[in-house]
Amino acid sequence: MAQGLELSVIDFRSSWNNMRHHTEEISSDRLLVRRGQAFNITLYFSNRGFQLGLDNIIFVVETGPLPDLAKGTRAVFSLADHRGPSPWIASLETNKATSLEVSLYAPPTASMGRYLLKVHIDSFQGSVTAYQLGEFILLFNPWCPEDTVYLDSEPQRQEYVMNDYGFVYQGNKNWIRPCPWNYGQFEENIIDICLELLDKSLNFQSDPAMDCALRGSPVYISRVVCAMINSNDDNGVLNGRWSENYSDGINPAEWTGSVAILRQWHATGCQPVRYGQCWVFAAIMCTVMRCLGIPTRVVTNFDSGHDTDGNLIIDEYYDNTGRILKNKKKDTVWNFHVWNECWMARNDLLPGYGGWQVLDATPQETSNGFYCCGPASVRAIKEGEVDLNYDTAFVFSMVNADCVSWLVRGGKEQRLHRDTNSVGNFISTKSIQSDERDDITEKYKYEEGSPQERKVFLKALQKLKIGSSQGPYGADLSPSSPMHLSQYGPRSSDSPSLRPSDVIQVSLKLQLLDPPNMGQNIKFVLLALNMSPQFKDLKVNLSAQSLMHDGSPLPPFWQDTAFITLSPEEAKTHPCQIPYSQYSQYLSTDKLIRISALGEEKSCPKKILVDKIITLAYPAIMINVLGVAVVNQPLSVQVIFSNPLSEQVGDCVLTVEGSGLFKKQQKVIIGVLGPQHRASITLKTVPFKSGQKQIQANLRSNKFKDIKGYRNVYVDLRL
Repeated sequence: MAQGLELSVIDFRSSWNNMRHHTEEISSDRLLVRRGQAFNITLYFSNRGFQLGLDNIIFVVETGPLPDLAKGTRAVFSLADHRGPSPWIASLETNKATSLEVSLYAPPTASMGRYLLKVHIDSFQGSVTAYQLGEFILLFNPWCPEDTVYLDSEPQRQEYVMNDYGFVYQGNKNWIRPCPWNYGQFEENIIDICLELLDKSLNFQSDPAMDCALRGSPVYISRVVCAMINSNDDNGVLNGRWSENYSDGINPAEWTGSVAILRQWHATGCQPVRYGQCWVFAAIMCTVMRCLGIPTRVVTNFDSGHDTDGNLIIDEYYDNTGRILKNKKKDTVWNFHVWNECWMARNDLLPGYGGWQVLDATPQETSNGFYCCGPASVRAIKEGEVDLNYDTAFVFSMVNADCVSWLVRGGKEQRLHRDTNSVGNFISTKSIQSDERDDITEKYKYEEGSPQERKVFLKALQKLKIGSSQGPYGADLSPSSPMHLSQYGPRSSDSPSLRPSDVIQVSLKLQLLDPPNMGQNIKFVLLALNMSPQFKDLKVNLSAQSLMHDGSPLPPFWQDTAFITLSPEEAKTHPCQIPYSQYSQYLSTDKLIRISALGEEKSCPKKILVDKIITLAYPAIMINVLGVAVVNQPLSVQVIFSNPLSEQVGDCVLTVEGSGLFKKQQKVIIGVLGPQHRASITLKTVPFKSGQKQIQANLRSNKFKDIKGYRNVYVDLRL
């Protein structure tokens, strides 16, 4: 009688498989494979070779704490039977004297996650022997046409899955600034932290068996990850804070990468890291989703609406100096807001709404009871299909709400004007395999002012009216309806629907004379133009105040009044200057200043309001790579930085990082920098990954938090 076949060694062929599954950047020692694509393992036997017909090898794969055949988290499949009930497949590749190479295939619908692989060896009339072979990790597969995250462009897959650095766009619509970011999705232990994040979710905690069964769906995974990036409902990765006090944590502006944040979360027993704001939430989510294999990009929307009552109108209130008032309704226009787009099929929706989906991990409003937002189909947003899952109405309002400005005086509100195109500008993401900015606004909405755009807006409004019983997006949505009492008092019923400039025939404009650099005086002019055949006597109240990037105003620190007489069709300028000494102590971390001018003409009761938001700029950090970068060869990096202010700054710390170049973030204590002092340091490192990489740097002090710089570096495999 033949002896039972005895297994001695298993070779997962991790390096070979990982290369073919585009996971070699994560590891060459552990098996990480993608669903919908075969991987090969070799079984070595101690007593004889495998005999077809005599021996049968049955494979078992299990994921999660409660693996279940019915739920798809356990599969049993045989080398002999390809027509079995399991969608997992085992095939014989080569049969040698004492070894057997086997190809294993995970279906493109399998749950992603950590799997245990076992075999049962059944020899004819011999004993059945069971072996536990070890663990492997299964990821989504954007290279597989049958996977719901399939992306048919290799350059896009390289950018949105494989690229481990990028840019988050900040600033304002007139001054868009790329902020370098180290996603680092392939750095050591990041894959394990991403899987830990899934296991810490409320979904897993309440029903681990069902949670693991649903992990084959990118729609489900994206909602779970979105909720776990913020910590509003759970022990998520980041605490959000929108204030000026970050003394018990890190100012969000200081971060330059995801790796340090995710590692800190893991090292502290999954305690939320302090602090994040929208761009940090989005960058962390990009890291996690790319790591899991879902194509993802970071998107910035300038002048982003936050409509809390769901009527697609952002109400803004001003006093008679032009100062913006705090809005008790919490409606705001964020100077910029950052979210993610993830690529996936939407089999839960009608055909045509797959592709890019908005996911917003910043905790703004709840979705089905949790602080997450999306996935919302970008195409559905453009077409006004605001009743489609998930949170499409909220995202529509961020890019396409209307703004109504109100003047508050004597306890009454007077409507100044309604602006239909101020929300949702220059929607931006990093270009494919380039450091340029891609403007994707037309993916979200038709051209502002076009009949199609208004048609879609009214369609969305009508859908929200119909769904008014289903939540906050069910207020009275008539564009001309906001005449009710509010927190500021009765509203004037004779408010014009036209801009005041259409009535008083005077145009006002604010124009900067010099680039707004930190530490320098802000110089600008007020331009006034009389478009009528009559003389005009104008009184213009000017003011300046700092803003948080979410639109929250701080008290004014500068005011001026201009009296301007204009002849028919005459233009005049009124020069203004705000000294550094006047604005420096009032500046928010976001370095945003809003200058406004509220004008009135003696013979007309109507007002005209204009404003300008400026972002103060710092000189960038310079980074020089000294010599050729080669894997496993020492490399020197020179970092040149300066204090842009005409005063001494203290507590200076320089941080430098870069995936594949530095094993961890480098922190250098600089201490004190004199007025406008320039300094440099040289760091030594040993690159450990080849290809296109990026170094990111940040300088913080007691006076500023985010002087940044970056340098792209190509690392050769060998000299």
